[in-house]
Amino acid sequence: MHPKNISILDYTYALPTEKIAFHPLEKRDQSKLLIYNNGDIQTDLYSGIANYLPSDSLIVFNDTKVMEARLLFKKPTGATIEIFCLEHGTVYPDISTAMTQRGTVQWQCLIGGASKWKPGQILEKHWQSEGKDHVLHARYDGKNGDCFNISFTWEPYELSFAEILHQAGVMPLPPYIKREATTEDAGRYQTIYADKDGSVAAPTAGLHFTDAIMNSLKNKNIETSYVTLHVGAGTFKPVKASTMEEHPMHAEYIDIRIDSLQKLINYTGKNITAVGTTSLRTLESLYWMGVKSLVNPTITIDEISINQWDAYELAADNISSSTALNALLKWMQSQHSERLITTTRLLIAPGYKIRIANRLVTNFHQPQSTLLLLVAAFIGDDWRKVYDFALENDFRFLSYGDGCLLQRV
Repeated sequence: MHPKNISILDYTYALPTEKIAFHPLEKRDQSKLLIYNNGDIQTDLYSGIANYLPSDSLIVFNDTKVMEARLLFKKPTGATIEIFCLEHGTVYPDISTAMTQRGTVQWQCLIGGASKWKPGQILEKHWQSEGKDHVLHARYDGKNGDCFNISFTWEPYELSFAEILHQAGVMPLPPYIKREATTEDAGRYQTIYADKDGSVAAPTAGLHFTDAIMNSLKNKNIETSYVTLHVGAGTFKPVKASTMEEHPMHAEYIDIRIDSLQKLINYTGKNITAVGTTSLRTLESLYWMGVKSLVNPTITIDEISINQWDAYELAADNISSSTALNALLKWMQSQHSERLITTTRLLIAPGYKIRIANRLVTNFHQPQSTLLLLVAAFIGDDWRKVYDFALENDFRFLSYGDGCLLQRV
């Protein structure tokens, strides 16, 4: 079956509320780990994950950083307006550029209490930091579909927008965690290796990793590498269409350095573990960018982005992962580019052939979600076996929950 014809109703399961983790465990690496290996299941804790990975292998992490994307403003009347910074303004080429703007920036936002905020009206938020007065202004410029166009200005103007969000914003917990974010979430809804601001949701598989785990990987001669995929709010968008053909995949920004691509090439055909669906999506998108650059060596940066159905429509039966990634490397070198920043809308669903990774570390995902489709693409119909086992053995689900190591070797 072509993934376009998949009905999301075939990828559902009963998830009782009591199985959802609404708070993180006290210690990150004490979360349960389900190890699936070609049909066999065993359990451990995340602290022992290195025991299940081969030496002389590569593990790939997504080093995006969750930005404190929720801003709360008070009107003079006392009414609260919540601004959720969803996507950067179209005047900026990428999210990194938008996050480094100083003094002023444009953003596309979701608004809570929008009916109480008139176009052109300016809201103010005041606070102190390091003994200095700070102020953030928000102006409602107009509406674009479901989003509102908001212009922000602030003082001190030398601060970047990323710094403003860190000081004035609130961590955006997933919508199914129905509580206010706390100071605990500021640290725990962030991986220990988070580096590049830009996500509105955490790459949750990485939340379990600690310095102790990283040392255990190093001691086993497991090489680490980092890619960046900025997670958008679309990751929580429910699939409402009757078939996947009618469901538009959200675009997310990829940012990869040429040295990371070279390291990936060195391990192609060997053992590669992707930590999180976002890392896997990035790796697979790089393969298809390589296919595109192989077919058209003069391809532009706009053309190399990956659309929802590219993987199912481009001819690549005889193109190995090594050939594709080397073609992408050659293209980056021809562009004299040390970094590749572009977008992907790649939908990984049953019927998709995984090209790069043979292991996936991931949490347990919502029923009828595109993330569950990705898991099903990775291990086939055994996703039901894995999820039934987790439900029957008191695993905790979703962002703050436990996770699994899925092995296809």
